[in-house]
Amino acid sequence: MRIPRSSGILLHPTSLPGPYGVGDLGASARLFLDHLREAKQRWWQLLPLNPAGYGGSPYSATSAFAGNPLLIDLEDLIKHGWLVESDLDELKGICASLPAEKYVMEVVQPARLKVLTQAWKRWHEIGGPKGADYQRFCKKHVAWLDDYALFATLKEVFEDEEWTKWEPALVARKPEALAAARKKYAKSVERHSFWQWIFFHQWNVLREEARKRGISLIGDIPIFVAMDSADTWANREIFRVNQNGSADVVAGVPPDYFSETGQKWGNPLYRWDVLAKTDYRWWVQRIHMAMETVDLIRIDHFRGFESYWEVPAKNKTAIQGRWLKGPGQHFFDAIRRQLGSVPFIAEDLGMITDAVYVLRDQNELPGMKIIQFAFDEANPNHPFLPHTYPESCVAYTGTHDNDTTQGWYEGASEEVRHRVRTYFQHGDYDMIWRIMQGLLESRACLTIFPAQDLYPLGTWARMNVPGTDSNNWHWRMTQQLLDMQGVWQRLGQLTAQAHRG
Repeated sequence: MRIPRSSGILLHPTSLPGPYGVGDLGASARLFLDHLREAKQRWWQLLPLNPAGYGGSPYSATSAFAGNPLLIDLEDLIKHGWLVESDLDELKGICASLPAEKYVMEVVQPARLKVLTQAWKRWHEIGGPKGADYQRFCKKHVAWLDDYALFATLKEVFEDEEWTKWEPALVARKPEALAAARKKYAKSVERHSFWQWIFFHQWNVLREEARKRGISLIGDIPIFVAMDSADTWANREIFRVNQNGSADVVAGVPPDYFSETGQKWGNPLYRWDVLAKTDYRWWVQRIHMAMETVDLIRIDHFRGFESYWEVPAKNKTAIQGRWLKGPGQHFFDAIRRQLGSVPFIAEDLGMITDAVYVLRDQNELPGMKIIQFAFDEANPNHPFLPHTYPESCVAYTGTHDNDTTQGWYEGASEEVRHRVRTYFQHGDYDMIWRIMQGLLESRACLTIFPAQDLYPLGTWARMNVPGTDSNNWHWRMTQQLLDMQGVWQRLGQLTAQAHRG
């Protein structure tokens, strides 16, 4: 795919400001789009929009298809008559005592779900389930929605226990047990389906608002799904798990830049041979869903399609494992045959081999460049230095997995900072903006900056530390930051000077 010369900002919706504890698809999202337009940005990159799983991670989602109901714009529900202003008073009071720059998930989530449940009750009372639009949505998405809504319901019934610890008949998905559960918990299943209907309706409205402003959306597909997810529970035949949900081997990566012991992710591995016999039907459905949601799709851990790291499930770390061949070109041929040319970005970071680059280039996919990785060695032609970038790449100061660029620079050794100052011919003051300017001026077709780098914020605003499962995914932009007009004006000037406007 050819991406026109342009630039954009990486910001997950949960990081937007607002009075209800976490960012959502409402007024702040529209204001953010306005600022992107003012700053001549043409892309908004997001993390996975799915329901966050363990630790609040969107990369451990409980579904690869569903949307996160916590992102639903509550004020929009008032307009529909499913909420009244007073329904939000308790939530406002709770959130008023929380830090504006942090999403305190364990406090906000139950409070927001309580409000969303009230909206569902009013909708149900006025005969909402009979509505034609809701019925069309459920019918269109039946391939994943029925299983997800029941899974989400049973997670509540079993007090958030992993599905492998549910009643044996439900773990085994005995037809009679599933039918009995759907009947017994019909209202809860309907509630989760309602939330999905609302989420995707609001998302489509927001996407249209982006289009009106000339802004396209970049989504994110993690190659693997969570073990504790509707996907694994309902599709065991395509994953290397036993009928009871246990696994002998799981996904991960060997020791790398982020971790000396590697990363044992714990995701189930695919039975690629089984998927191939179905012409990769589950993956086709997943990518098709993404294409209906965003305009460009980043494939997280692209290298796993060429080779993936298999880790014994009993091991504590990912040091001991082995590389196994992925589906390779056969997979991408099947996707292209069924969906046409899909706009992908290949996340080709980490331990990359020539075979991975061949697979990327054979499918004409832009790769990624991270400026923070360019200065660890004294290599004047390091492939992550801006003057070496090919046109077919997406250049980042950092991603959600990196420190903020200010935090990285402050924490770097004097030797590394000297290399940065020498390369950019610039002193420490205002260095982050000079780095961003360098990326904008590069040949890369697309440059993306995490929103934290615009201000620029230190390590405390970092989104995620790979290999850790606490204190991540919490950062939020305050309203004061979002309203800093000078930041957007400056970004717009640099963008125009680099001919990316």
